[in-house]
Amino acid sequence: MLDDAEWGKIPWGDYHEDIEGDKKPAPTYKVREKMQWDDENLYIAAELEEPHVWGTLTKRHSVIFYDNDFEMFIDPDSDRRFYVEYEMNALNTIWTMLLERTYNEGVDARVHEYPGIRTGVHVNGTLNDPRDKDKGWTLEIAFPWKALSATTQKPCPPREGDQWRINFSRVEWDTDLVDGMYVKVPRRPEHNWIWSPQGFVNMHLPEYWGYVQFSAQKAGEAGEDVTAGARQVLRHVHFAQMEFHRKHKRFAMDLKELDLAGIGHETISGPIRIEGHVDDFKAAAEVKVRGAGKQTISIGPDARFVIQKD
Repeated sequence: MLDDAEWGKIPWGDYHEDIEGDKKPAPTYKVREKMQWDDENLYIAAELEEPHVWGTLTKRHSVIFYDNDFEMFIDPDSDRRFYVEYEMNALNTIWTMLLERTYNEGVDARVHEYPGIRTGVHVNGTLNDPRDKDKGWTLEIAFPWKALSATTQKPCPPREGDQWRINFSRVEWDTDLVDGMYVKVPRRPEHNWIWSPQGFVNMHLPEYWGYVQFSAQKAGEAGEDVTAGARQVLRHVHFAQMEFHRKHKRFAMDLKELDLAGIGHETISGPIRIEGHVDDFKAAAEVKVRGAGKQTISIGPDARFVIQKD
């Protein structure tokens, strides 16, 4: 499966962290991904360390995270609208969804079929057999651009240098062995281990997902995105503003009100500028781009970034 020659050319990404980042201990078991793409599909491979691989759900579009699972989220437009949620377990049972808006905005996920999607699972051990110790399971997904194109204005396949919001998650339940079967530990919540930590136990904050940049160049050779640090800082400001508005029915006038005075990043020139009103706000940061002057990046209540080049 993953010993295919083409996959061998692709480096693995970073191991997952807890969904809350440094607030919580590192995951007990490792999980990581690699990606590639062509004119037809987006390809994802994942490797999940697991001493006891189990699964119970076999019906398509079951609530897969009731088992240990792997999840993928895609928001091509980075606008929190019409984004993909995909889940699968070690039995290769999948659940594909489309969210018109986030759960926080009162919209539930709905099942959405993506024609042409192909998936595969390999268990490095014995599935649902607690008598031995397994190494884990691997998976592959081929997600057709044609299926994605129906829910985004972004070009499918992407153009050189395009960036999409994507995140990967793993749900892991603590289990006991009862009468030769795996049983979840009662009243113990699941672990959420993800590629790009949210800082909060909520996967449905697309503005906190990582960016995947598409390029014909080899991974790591397409150039560093110098705006990444500024955007991360502005996402923190955005979340703080939304929480502030929820409590006070207005947006904060400055960073001090948000307890974010002094927040910054080494790539940002000068302080973060913020304008707050009752029902609107704008936070902006200036970044120097080598050979391209300055860029001002701003964010407002809709969580979309606006970039102005000087």
